[in-house]
Amino acid sequence: MSLPETAAAEWIDHRDALQAWLATIPADAAVGLDTEFMRRNTFYPQLALLQLGWNGRHALVDPLAFEIADALQPLLGAGPAATVMHSASEDLETLAPLLPGGPHILFDTQIAAAFVGMGLGISYRALVAELTGVDLDKGETRSDWLQRPLTTSQCSYAALDVVYLKTIHEQLGKRLLQRDRSAWHAEDCERLKRRASHRDGDPQPQRTMRAAVEWPAAQQALLRRLLLWRDRSARRLDVPRPWLLDDTLALSLAQQPPASLGDLEQRSRGQRALRSVQRNELFEVFVPAVSAEEITATARIPGHPLGEAKKSLGAMKQLVDSLAGELDLPPGLLCPRKALEEYVVTAEWPEFLEGWRRDVLHDRLVTLLPD
Repeated sequence: MSLPETAAAEWIDHRDALQAWLATIPADAAVGLDTEFMRRNTFYPQLALLQLGWNGRHALVDPLAFEIADALQPLLGAGPAATVMHSASEDLETLAPLLPGGPHILFDTQIAAAFVGMGLGISYRALVAELTGVDLDKGETRSDWLQRPLTTSQCSYAALDVVYLKTIHEQLGKRLLQRDRSAWHAEDCERLKRRASHRDGDPQPQRTMRAAVEWPAAQQALLRRLLLWRDRSARRLDVPRPWLLDDTLALSLAQQPPASLGDLEQRSRGQRALRSVQRNELFEVFVPAVSAEEITATARIPGHPLGEAKKSLGAMKQLVDSLAGELDLPPGLLCPRKALEEYVVTAEWPEFLEGWRRDVLHDRLVTLLPD
């Protein structure tokens, strides 16, 4: 496929060609990587295209044409090469079957930009414009990447997503060193990798259901049981979770369990993937009584801060804003409000605030907990 000169890339649809392209890259190189994927009707994202860049050379790899995992693993999954990506979380999830532990070394340019004063969540297009002066065309954002052949416009768009990663990586790497933020950035990239590699799902999915915060412990445990069934089933069937059981129905069923299979069928009409087999499975979820062990294993849903907790939250937020200003970091990068709310309600240090954030925040925030 021919591409505009500004985004020239080699189209690779054979194993030998990919191995030959990778063989020229030094073991300790910084390799740009991006993906195009589709996730409309499935639980798992479908990898449709892999873009690679190194030292001015770029490749578009067709994962629909051949198995690419064993070719990528030696260089990116196990070796000392750095993999440069922008806003990598969804790409890492897409790549998880190919690189189960993620890239051995990840350099996320969006995270790096936040650490060097360029704002939280900056887009690739805005970052390219800021650091190179180039305004990228985003016309193919909603393309069908599973179609073949891809259009010239699609290929050019995809290639441009890695063309500027080398320049961005070099500039952001220098700024991280100047600010002494390289270690913090590397730690957050490792956290991103760990989160993407957790393919078994959240063991406490009910914690996101704030509508059930006042429910008795046994009802929260039943809600957890329902949501765990939904997650397991969605993964097995490869369908979106809401197609089996949307949140509103999950809350309704946990609050008032179905009296019969017919009752469940009546209440669950409209769930796109809930066929008779799955409906029977779901009804069986309600049969066992909630045990004491199940209640103990169910983490309570964090409530909204009230009274003294709300005052403490305000004081903590003020402290975080002040520290973020001193460190020249976005407050949301240093400590998201959600983490503060969790801490002030539970008095348990949030996992998100481990590492460098604990060193900066813990001794200051602990003194502000409500009595």
